[in-house]
Amino acid sequence: MPPETSNDRPTLRANGTTALPIHSEIPESEVSQTVDLKKAQKVHANEPPEKKASTARGKSQMGEASSKDPNSNDTRMSSLSKFVSERNELFNELKRKRDAEVLSKDHPVIQVVLDLGFDKNGLLRPEMPVAAKAWESTPGSFLRHVDKKISSDVVVAKVDGKELWDLDRPLERDCRVSYIPFSSPEGRNVFWHSSAHVLGEAAECYYGCLLSHGPPVEQGFFYDMAIEGGQVVKESDWSPLESKAAKFFKEKQTFDRLHVSIPDLKKMFGYSKYKMYYIENLLPSEGSTVYRCGSLVDLCLGPHIQNTSKIKAFQIMKNSSCYFRGDKNDDSLQRIYGVAFPDKKQMTEHKQFLEEAAKRDHRRIGIEQELFFFNDVSPGSTFLLPHGTRIFNALQKLLRSEYLKRGYSEVQSPNMYDSDLWKKSGHWQHYSEDMFVLDVEKKKWALKPMNCPGHCIMFGHRERSYRELPIRMADFGVLHRNEASGALNGMTRVRKFQQDDTHIFCTQDQITEEIEGLFDFLKCIYGLFGFPFRLKLSTRPEKFLGHIETWDIAEGKLKDALNSFTASGGGQWELNEGDGAFYGPKIDITISDALRRDWQCATIQLDFQLPQNFELEYMTAEVGAKAKTAATDEAPTDGSTARPKMLGPGRARPVMVHRAIVGSFERFMAILTEHFGGKWPFWISPRQILVIPVMAGVNDYVEEVQRLFKAQKMYVDIDLSGNTMPKKIRTGQLQQYNFIFVVGAQEKESRSVNIRNRDDPETQAKGELVPLEEAIGKLKALKKERRLINAI
Repeated sequence: MPPETSNDRPTLRANGTTALPIHSEIPESEVSQTVDLKKAQKVHANEPPEKKASTARGKSQMGEASSKDPNSNDTRMSSLSKFVSERNELFNELKRKRDAEVLSKDHPVIQVVLDLGFDKNGLLRPEMPVAAKAWESTPGSFLRHVDKKISSDVVVAKVDGKELWDLDRPLERDCRVSYIPFSSPEGRNVFWHSSAHVLGEAAECYYGCLLSHGPPVEQGFFYDMAIEGGQVVKESDWSPLESKAAKFFKEKQTFDRLHVSIPDLKKMFGYSKYKMYYIENLLPSEGSTVYRCGSLVDLCLGPHIQNTSKIKAFQIMKNSSCYFRGDKNDDSLQRIYGVAFPDKKQMTEHKQFLEEAAKRDHRRIGIEQELFFFNDVSPGSTFLLPHGTRIFNALQKLLRSEYLKRGYSEVQSPNMYDSDLWKKSGHWQHYSEDMFVLDVEKKKWALKPMNCPGHCIMFGHRERSYRELPIRMADFGVLHRNEASGALNGMTRVRKFQQDDTHIFCTQDQITEEIEGLFDFLKCIYGLFGFPFRLKLSTRPEKFLGHIETWDIAEGKLKDALNSFTASGGGQWELNEGDGAFYGPKIDITISDALRRDWQCATIQLDFQLPQNFELEYMTAEVGAKAKTAATDEAPTDGSTARPKMLGPGRARPVMVHRAIVGSFERFMAILTEHFGGKWPFWISPRQILVIPVMAGVNDYVEEVQRLFKAQKMYVDIDLSGNTMPKKIRTGQLQQYNFIFVVGAQEKESRSVNIRNRDDPETQAKGELVPLEEAIGKLKALKKERRLINAI
């Protein structure tokens, strides 16, 4: 089962393919500032002549600069100006040619319809046909027909519900155009990506550096760069960089798009080994797009905002070191983080949000509440302390109780497998670099990073009948993934973890019912924690396995389940066309926490490929029916010519559903810690009750109260220390005990407890006097019902 994903994280798919970030931040203990721009501009042995010439120019330019003060702006600009001017001159030349080509094209009338989405009342606005011409009309030109309340927040367009499109890029065909505002995740990503280009332009001008890449991330953007002589970015550099950016905003610099061939890209960026790495290893053979913004020309797929004047607030937030390609043996680069907004008020609100997020940081709370810690003896592996383990166990207990109700069977599978298994599943070809590989008895083995191949082995180890399906196989086994050291981040990014991993083997006819059951499961679990969630269906991509008919059937069943969920009051779902995995469509589930941050924990994926790879089959009710192959029986993904065996009469392949709800327990615990700010609901709290005596004479009653509540499987601590009572109470409050019982002679005599509720200020001065048996009954009910509100 693939884990949850988030920005700048590897995306691991169920078949083992992975999309990794290029860089990882460097832990302070590993920082090494050794980048030499001359080496970064070195000529490769087999470079084409034009690249050698371009690179040689870069080396010469850096050589000129080295005789001057490397920290002076004059030096930076002298080293910058030549390779920038040559790069930009080539861009201008190619852009003139392209503009002439577009001008010479026919500009036929095309049919364009504006989809203006929903109004504030949730009603769909009427569609708006507009007059347009191919290669001339742009989405931005239609905004004059749109209400200013809508147009003022628009960042980018979307064509036919699939492709994000620059507002000033001419349309090419009949299409449906919608507009994406800054308030949407896609809009923010585009806005922050454009802001990253402005940061890159400022850095290139200020440092004379070689830029690597600058993507949007969850809370803004960053840009990575190599600076001459291994120079580091200092906080004193932030203000000059922000001043340069402010100047660029006033200039209303446009973002100009151009598609460039691979040979011309090598000429354009031959001065930089970082850009050359992307060109030679990551781009398709037909080339890619570049964007110009002011003096910056950069490799980029886009799209972008119309011009820099849209950026009204811009601030650098921090800087750090990172490894190029996330490899600690590669160059150490400098990374600058920033954030930007189209409104200054939003920047103020963002800073307030960051202050609150810092208070809720799970790494801080984890130490304060003694939940967990990390140690360099095993980087990326959580040491769960007793109180953290209580939370972990409560989550597992919750899921096990639901598994029993919902017909799941819990299994345990090996931690280490022969590499032949991973080759059969396809993971070895796509993911072996991110697995912990061992040599045992002259063979390659690997610790499992996911459970799906093992579960396929378990399904296929004996004959299966249609009467057994669906089989819902749940596994809490330990998983290991060899994440880059610089990518590790508290409990949200670890190397060793466990997750609520389940694989459902079912018939095609059972898909809709199984998905509907998973939606109900989602509502049950997320509702306990107060998480609203959204559903997004990703459909068949351009490159896919299997037959279109099979995909259409599967997507239809998922849509039926989603529509049924909506009809039952579950909320609208989104369609993300063309973004499914190549082996099957999927539904991504995003939750929102108390700070309105989005997290993807759950995923539901249909998989036709793994059952084929492992030749899984079951006996159907149609004994003696004509032999058939599964709809997805195609050549394996590992490049071999072997094909799965033909299915005999009365045999069929199951559909495999990968699903997780909480995902990684470690990551989900981090999300919960920050969602609740360390104030845990009673049923999952690691510190439920603290009993404090008013005087030493009632210590025996305090111990009796502890025994009685412990007998009901509650976590109860007592404080018999010599501290004053106010200090004991304050300590308990800081440790976030749900309830503090203060007992004295009156409570002992009346067999009662004085209860102070953590979340009820009125009980803090003097709690409520409750008979002991009544208190036990009320707290048992609070725990059993897993109520979110801390009240009895």
